Amino acid sequence: MATENTFELVKEVVMDVLKIDGDELTMETRFIEDLKADSMDQFFLIDGFCEKFDINIDDEAARSIQTIGDAVKAIDEVIEK
Repeated sequence: MATENTFELVKEVVMDVLKIDGDELTMETRFIEDLKADSMDQFFLIDGFCEKFDINIDDEAARSIQTIGDAVKAIDEVIEK
């Protein structure tokens, strides 16, 4: 299932960019409220997702990514196109 694999890869990017332990990360984890990500962190997260999955996430889609689940959904949608 793509989403499960996508989730694991998204977690890798989040752990790398934010320098955190991924044990507590869930699909509901919010980047700003839960992980204290700032706007630069968010930029690096989107960049990391694009690099990891070899895709391009447009600005509109990037703005809608607030949780790990949002990232997984956005990435899966781009991959399925």
